[in-house]
Amino acid sequence: MKPTVFIHTNHKQRLGALVSRYSLKRNSAHADKFDVQLIETEDFPCMLEREGQPYLRDGEMRPWLNDDLQSFTPLRFAPPQLMGYQGRAVVIDPDIFAVGDIWELLDRDMQGKAIMCRPKSGRKGRKGAYASSVMLLDCARLTHWQFERDFSEMFEPVKRDYMDWISLKLEDAATIGLIENEWNDFDRLTPETRLLHNTKRKTQPWKTGLKVDFRPADSFQLFPPRHWIRRGRRALFGDYRFAGTYQPHPDPNQEKFFFDLVGECLREGVISEQQLHEEIDRGHLRRDAFDLVGA
Repeated sequence: MKPTVFIHTNHKQRLGALVSRYSLKRNSAHADKFDVQLIETEDFPCMLEREGQPYLRDGEMRPWLNDDLQSFTPLRFAPPQLMGYQGRAVVIDPDIFAVGDIWELLDRDMQGKAIMCRPKSGRKGRKGAYASSVMLLDCARLTHWQFERDFSEMFEPVKRDYMDWISLKLEDAATIGLIENEWNDFDRLTPETRLLHNTKRKTQPWKTGLKVDFRPADSFQLFPPRHWIRRGRRALFGDYRFAGTYQPHPDPNQEKFFFDLVGECLREGVISEQQLHEEIDRGHLRRDAFDLVGA
């Protein structure tokens, strides 16, 4: 099996995943040496069957929602099993787009590590959390990743906390190596960027002006009070009502970068105008998208 890049996604982020797949092949001088596969929540019955059931996240039980914007994130741990625990894989979020050549990551010396990634930023990074949104994986060293079993353990109190799992805190730190931040550049586009990650959900460039359809992370902090206000709003009105709208990305160059890629996808037949219209109708793509691609 060829080295493979897995883009994990769901129906809300599938457009981003298609654009991401195009960018990976487009920007590689070795596009024939690797495959790119989309893996989607809809194809995993173990996820669909858990709809509405409480799972453990950051010490608190909350309902599993397949319709949430980021319900795909547990799929970060599926690639080794999908690869038959052989070879190399990279797994990335659907809001990550290639600026450089992904083969440089797939082909790098892992120095005996099972996983290579970057630390999270800010407070979480200082507490030892890793950013699993981009991981280079030596699948043969990850036979303990058994997706269906591990996913189900989140629904058994005290067995597996989602935040510990997603932050790689359940892994032996000695098996994790670091990659340069440019391979998972958080909302930063510079000449050194290799993979651009539009990680701040509220400013994803293709969603500006749409109603927020994700559930912000909670914490147990009393200050700032937005956390307990957010909980009260959800209890009274549901997950998304009065949650506001997606805001413009603070860097216009990143908006242009994304829609330039969309324009290329249209010209190359990777996506169709009908698909874009359907994504607009579903509320997954901003209504002025065609103006921004010049179509």
